[in-house]
Amino acid sequence: MSTTWSKILQASAHSMSMTEDSWQRHANPLSVYSRMSILPLLTLAVLSRAWLGWGALVPIALVAVWTWWNPRAFSAPKTTKSWAAHGTFGERVMLNHAEIPVPDHHMSWARALAALAGVGIIPWVYGLWQLDFGFILLGLAVTMGGKIWFVDRMVWLYQDMKSASPTYAGWER
Repeated sequence: MSTTWSKILQASAHSMSMTEDSWQRHANPLSVYSRMSILPLLTLAVLSRAWLGWGALVPIALVAVWTWWNPRAFSAPKTTKSWAAHGTFGERVMLNHAEIPVPDHHMSWARALAALAGVGIIPWVYGLWQLDFGFILLGLAVTMGGKIWFVDRMVWLYQDMKSASPTYAGWER
């Protein structure tokens, strides 16, 4: 696996300052599904520059706070047998790939879907810059579609890997 991919994964995890408690809280389906609001909210915040000028930094900052706070905003779920919880578990398995290797087909799909989501950023940013709603919507669809597909693959990864470690198996209750 490429060291660049590993560095991206670790930087992402580090930037969110996730603890065991915040991971447990993030396994709540309310956390997972409400997290999908971030890119649309950021879109509105950036678009608000058209009527707020520099004041748009306030809603942008609020979205940044929501991004960080979201995995901590909800209580740990009573059960973790949901699609959403398994998606977060798969992300944790992926982040731990240096300790417990992840099968190559899962790594390939994860990289491809992350790239797809990244490609969607191009029309999204262009649309925001030009205030072109067609490009904004195209970018949102590609980026969010790639991210949701990525989470679905993380569910599959967790299903395949939960027997690889007692820790992984213990996340499900």
